[in-house]
Amino acid sequence: MLKDLINPVAGLLDKFVEDKDQKAMLAHEIATMADKQVMAQLEINKEDAKGNWFQSSWRPLTAYVCLTGFVMNYLVSPLAAPFGVVIPQVDVSMMIPILTGMLGLAGLRSYERVKSVGK
Repeated sequence: MLKDLINPVAGLLDKFVEDKDQKAMLAHEIATMADKQVMAQLEINKEDAKGNWFQSSWRPLTAYVCLTGFVMNYLVSPLAAPFGVVIPQVDVSMMIPILTGMLGLAGLRSYERVKSVGK
């Protein structure tokens, strides 16, 4: 991938630099700069991946909120009704698209893993 980015720059060197040694030195310097940039970005990605509790827990927390709404509507409320306890219903119409999207994306990633996409 880096070669695809560096080759056009190296082609520009052919137009503007006549000395072959200087051209080779500049091409090497550009490639080295690109490697350093990639390594720096990898380090940043590693630090971002570590994150903190809030960054890494938003997805499970969202699922727990949706699950709590479903449990309240379809388990707790019907079981409490015969005893005269009225529990307000949660509006699951807002949670269904969120939960479906989360589960759908997880299902798509599982499909990709089975098909060995992205390995």
